[in-house]
Amino acid sequence: MVLIDDLNHYLYQNTEVPSSLWRAGSYALLLGVHTLCWTGLHAFNTTEAPGLDRFVHLLKVRSDYKTRKKGLITVSNHICVLDDPLIWGVLPLSFAASHGRQAYRWTFASHDLCFTNTLLSHFFTLGQTLPTHRIKHSIYGGLFQPTFTEGVRLLSPIDSDGLSYNPHCATIPGYKPVTQTIFNRFNQAAQGDTTPALAWPRNVIDPLSPLREQGQQAPAYPSYPNDVRMYNAPSRYACNSYSWVHIFPEGFIHQTDPGKRYMRYFKWGVSRLVLEPLEAPDLVPMFIEGTDRIMHESRTFPRFIPRCFNKVSVTFGDAVDVEATFGDLRKRWRQICDRENEKILNEQMQAELAQAKKQGMKFTKQQLLQHKKMLLDSMYEVQLGIVSEKLKWDPEVVELRIECTKRVRDEVLKVRRSRGYPDEDPKGGLVETWKIEGPNREGRMEDGSWVKET
Repeated sequence: MVLIDDLNHYLYQNTEVPSSLWRAGSYALLLGVHTLCWTGLHAFNTTEAPGLDRFVHLLKVRSDYKTRKKGLITVSNHICVLDDPLIWGVLPLSFAASHGRQAYRWTFASHDLCFTNTLLSHFFTLGQTLPTHRIKHSIYGGLFQPTFTEGVRLLSPIDSDGLSYNPHCATIPGYKPVTQTIFNRFNQAAQGDTTPALAWPRNVIDPLSPLREQGQQAPAYPSYPNDVRMYNAPSRYACNSYSWVHIFPEGFIHQTDPGKRYMRYFKWGVSRLVLEPLEAPDLVPMFIEGTDRIMHESRTFPRFIPRCFNKVSVTFGDAVDVEATFGDLRKRWRQICDRENEKILNEQMQAELAQAKKQGMKFTKQQLLQHKKMLLDSMYEVQLGIVSEKLKWDPEVVELRIECTKRVRDEVLKVRRSRGYPDEDPKGGLVETWKIEGPNREGRMEDGSWVKET
């Protein structure tokens, strides 16, 4: 089919694992930061982690990427600038040392804070953090930026034996194309182009990538069109199949009185992680308490020093039955995608059938239906992680994202309730409720809470 065959120019080779140098650097960084966080929580604060044993068991079961069958999403409230990586200090040191990079989380961090120069970009990339643009600080912010494409694909299977479509260079009908960017060098290299390879260390890529032996660029992607640097593309390594992705859907640090602990509304980005992966991921809701005392937004000089001798609690809920809780929404999303793709297919199949009849070929209705289903499946896999311009703000899709996000928030509220807090005002989960903040998006709010965008 031409619709898919024409994408050959944008196919690239995946690989099994990064080079030993990249793996060693990432492992050392993750273990070092984990050790600091573990020490800070257990030596200088009082820490409890209800449900931790159950969660660690789940991580250990998932430690071998070759046997994982689905991704893992953890989702929680956000009350401190150090929540990530601090909260992962509750995991045993033995777990971090034994399983290290293969079973550790991927998360999102602000591009304008954590990726401002080459050194910081390497630090956070090796720490399995993805550059994310904030709408307030970048026109490239929102839930359709390339980093969310990486997030969706990390929660899906990754094949190192075959070629994959480049999701950051969309050319299929209905998808906004990415015009001349430095990423074109990446595609052209596979076509024998003589354009110089992406330079390291300015580009945050594996300098010893196994793909170099095949004359290809190291796995990389731009965090926005015409980005000044490229970042390691984790969704091109088979070892990252069905990964663990953590997200703070509030998108803000929200600090309230300890006796209240109510949350802001959740943003829609989390719905993409639930709805779009090829297989429904596991989802573990969490609830954090006490880290706000370590780095409260009202702290005075010296602001950069964490406060000690606080009580910290990180509560892990039960793994959510995603098929039971979100299965109907995932089915609706697939139906919407198939409906849009079918419009493209019908026109093309008519042309193909006309050509086949001229050649004396005949097909039964059942054969045509099977052929269409196969093509729809192929198109859905090709489009994994990208959303057509029409479906970005389609009213039915918006309604779907709202409902999915609400259900995710409800799961976190269940964990909050298990900590003895009273039920929230249902209006707390609505974006309209928080518009009363007005233009002052950070600092002390009228209700006494403290807010900071992350």
